[in-house]
Amino acid sequence: MNRVRLADISLRFRHIWFRNLLTYHRIWKVNFLVPLLEPAFYILAFGLGFSGLVGRVHYAGLQLEYTRFMAPALVATACMWNAFFETTYSSFVRMYYQKTFDGILATPMSVEEIIVAEIVWAASKAMAAVAVMLVVLIPIGYANFPGALLCIPLAFLGGLAFASIGMFFTGIVPTIDMFNLPIFLFITPMFLFSGTFFPVSGIPHWAEVFSLVFPLYHLVELTRFFCIGASESRLALNLAYLLLFTMVFGYLALGAMKRKLIK
Repeated sequence: MNRVRLADISLRFRHIWFRNLLTYHRIWKVNFLVPLLEPAFYILAFGLGFSGLVGRVHYAGLQLEYTRFMAPALVATACMWNAFFETTYSSFVRMYYQKTFDGILATPMSVEEIIVAEIVWAASKAMAAVAVMLVVLIPIGYANFPGALLCIPLAFLGGLAFASIGMFFTGIVPTIDMFNLPIFLFITPMFLFSGTFFPVSGIPHWAEVFSLVFPLYHLVELTRFFCIGASESRLALNLAYLLLFTMVFGYLALGAMKRKLIK
């Protein structure tokens, strides 16, 4: 009974997506301040602080100002934070406290459609956040136009990846307080060691291999390529890794959530 049935997934999940959009519409002005102001704060802080200490960063044969090197990574991390938090804390609240999922299950919707809708909604929020960030970064010269616009559809794929693993954790944690563990043990190390603040090529080889496991590394490399036109990795492999990661954890998320909702 708790087996994942991919055949139960249909375009009906768009109705749940639209329900989330209507709910979000009430608070979107406040929520969009974060992706709008966050890059400005980071660039101001690191530009005034680290730029004088670090100087230029050697990356993919280029010598870049530190803020120009870091700015594309901010785009990728914004995608990660938005998608992951939406399918952890927000989805857990809808499931456990608001009983929204219980109400939807009283309709012809399947569990699979609910979970797919949650993942796609989180990816949509991540894509919108990245679009807002580019509005800030392109005019000040930290993201090339028009190439940086490709970060928007890329953010949807990245959002699917991080939303999937977030939903997987939602399916296995017993209480909302337990999200501290995946954030501390998975998200925080990934945020720090995925080429966000320094080139991965400059760290020891064992640590570099460790970084390659993180999906954020591959998203950062792709984002950096679209923003500055350079990358230290093979873009096809980065893209393939994100696709594979999304499919694997998307399926695991469906299984974990189905076991949790249907007992």
